[in-house]
Amino acid sequence: MSKLYYKSSEEIELIREAALLVSKTLAEVAKVIRPGITTLSLDKLAYEFIQDHKAVPAFLNYGGFPYSLCISPNEQVVHGFPNDHLIQEGDLISVDCGVVLNNYFGDSAYTFSIGEVSPEKQELCKVTKECLFKGIEKAVVGMRVGDIGYAVQEHAENHGFGVVKELVGHGVGKELHEKPNIPNYGKRGSGMKLEEGMVIAIEPMINAGKAGVKFWADGWTVTSVDKKPSAHFEHTVAIKKGKADILSDFSLIEEVLNKKK
Repeated sequence: MSKLYYKSSEEIELIREAALLVSKTLAEVAKVIRPGITTLSLDKLAYEFIQDHKAVPAFLNYGGFPYSLCISPNEQVVHGFPNDHLIQEGDLISVDCGVVLNNYFGDSAYTFSIGEVSPEKQELCKVTKECLFKGIEKAVVGMRVGDIGYAVQEHAENHGFGVVKELVGHGVGKELHEKPNIPNYGKRGSGMKLEEGMVIAIEPMINAGKAGVKFWADGWTVTSVDKKPSAHFEHTVAIKKGKADILSDFSLIEEVLNKKK
């Protein structure tokens, strides 16, 4: 975790370009994700798409991570390794992507429902995405980091879901992980005050069952402790007065998914 960087309006536009390329990459994933293909093939697609757009996959070799995407099915919370296992009907697949474009970082994640998923998984995805936007509502000048975390935690726990506490959102822009940390839990009115020029990644990681997680021996993969499904949605957001400026864009992904229905 590096220091806190305040960004100019020009820098925020460069981060927006990077974040939109992340969203476009996730939209490319949305076009092909289906039962019977491997998560490794999605990683290859993303690597080539990002390179074709004169950018660099931010995760590749970050701290030794060996892939361009973190792909985490079902009970995997985050940081899953793409592999040769076939995606199955009914899976939840969290895909987290970051890019470096013109020396600025963008970061976003989306959880895909593969075919017909269980009602529990449907509800988990719906509530996790709602948690993200409830957190974003608090990402405005004058609020505090704890206000974001409280909004996420309250909504998730009101639906009986567990909020992962070991992993957090973060500042983003000049580096992939900057200050401040953005937990998905907290007390209203606590933590660092949010100011214009901050850019943060808000990323609720919500478990269908217990909040606890298990870290794998690979040093990366994180699963729910009770092996129940987990969901993860993330946006890169600039702090503004009155209303946050969301720099990544789920509509690019959802347009593709709606066409596939």
